[in-house]
Amino acid sequence: MRTTIDLDEALLQRLRDTAHREGVPFKALLHRVILRGLEMPPQAQVPYCTPSYSMGQVREGIDLVKARWIADDLEDEEIIRKMAEGR
Repeated sequence: MRTTIDLDEALLQRLRDTAHREGVPFKALLHRVILRGLEMPPQAQVPYCTPSYSMGQVREGIDLVKARWIADDLEDEEIIRKMAEGR
């Protein structure tokens, strides 16, 4: 079967060089490379995991909601400052 594919110039040159070096037709090399890729077992996807650490208990009388509001206000101020600088 005949088909058309678009190959990056660097990849095309690499395939041509390999075919020339091995003394095989370009078509045979391309066929072999594609088959090898299809026969390879899929890579096992290892889930990304970040370690977590306990930071202790929240002290009595500390309002985390208020702390979040303060953090939001500080972030807003920083954004406004950067916008004023033109960043």
